[in-house]
Amino acid sequence: MATSSIGPGFMTQTTTFTEQLLASFGFAILISIIIDIGVQMNVWQIIAVSEKRAQDIANDVLPGLGYFLSLLIVMGGLAFNIGNVGGAGLGLNVIFGISPELGAALSALIAIGIFVIKEAGKVMDRFVLIAGFVMIALTLYVMFTAQPPYGEAVVRTFVPEEISFMAIVTLVGGTVGGYITFAGGHRLIDAGIKGKENISTVRKSAVTGIGVTAIMRFVLFLATLGVVAQGLALDASNPAASVFQLAAGNVGYKIFGVIMWAAAVTSIVGCAYTSVSFIRTFSKKISDNYNWVIVAFIVVSTLVFVSIGQPAKILVLVGSLNGLILPISLGVMLVAAHRKKIVGDYKHPLWLTIFGVIIVIAMAIMGGNTLINGIPQLFK
Repeated sequence: MATSSIGPGFMTQTTTFTEQLLASFGFAILISIIIDIGVQMNVWQIIAVSEKRAQDIANDVLPGLGYFLSLLIVMGGLAFNIGNVGGAGLGLNVIFGISPELGAALSALIAIGIFVIKEAGKVMDRFVLIAGFVMIALTLYVMFTAQPPYGEAVVRTFVPEEISFMAIVTLVGGTVGGYITFAGGHRLIDAGIKGKENISTVRKSAVTGIGVTAIMRFVLFLATLGVVAQGLALDASNPAASVFQLAAGNVGYKIFGVIMWAAAVTSIVGCAYTSVSFIRTFSKKISDNYNWVIVAFIVVSTLVFVSIGQPAKILVLVGSLNGLILPISLGVMLVAAHRKKIVGDYKHPLWLTIFGVIIVIAMAIMGGNTLINGIPQLFK
């Protein structure tokens, strides 16, 4: 889940909004983390207790709702994965100087290999774990090199000069919006970690996943803040690469290539795995050929990227749109938490329900504001 959310979109969104909001972007990160924890703890617990995937839970709540939710998730996942493939291609372009299109194709082959080999599940878990640590370690190096104004960042995280609903919605959408909300929950089901007896493990996993994402977000925010605080301008076509290059020269630029590639490939894996898991239970043929459907998903994403590319603005846009899906998906899960035919005699904690309802309302309001005012600004 954590490495699914830390992809090219994550890096582009974080650097773009830091340049716009400066130290006040820390407040948007803080609010998004609080929302993320509330979403993950609710959704993952309900999935674990019901021992069903989200689309089946939604169909139990209202027949046909699971198909609608799956359509939203798969469409959003495909759009995100085009950006992921493009980010992987860009990473190899920076490291080796090959074309982004060739880099994307080679990265797609590596991601496909993770699914095709016999012990795919174990390899996938180990691969994303190692890649996650590598990304955080390298970004920490660039953060210290950039020498950001730590004191101002701390103050503005709690007392912002500017509040951006679009930044909050985009961060939440890019961390637990769309398919990412269910990435870890479905993975736990497949790993056999389910039922009331595993609630504590599920909660710990949910909070840990958000924690890893939060650390990476804050570190990248501080690295970017250190660069823009010096009065340096970021390249609008690739703001994340600018941060690393301006902070640490050519070495920083190469580090960016490694981070971007690791972030992109792990996101390709997580996005394809989770998106296809939403249609797996609808057809025995899909279920029996699960890995090959994932491969097809990756191939289609790669072909689209090679054909049309994926600009930085679209990565921000998709995060915002995934944030709009969240009130629907979380709302469905909260209704399911109180249906005996779905969760049996399990009693969902009242505080979690209240927390979830507040998030649904807040995200619906902020999402509506973003749809009307924020997204059109991207394309002016």
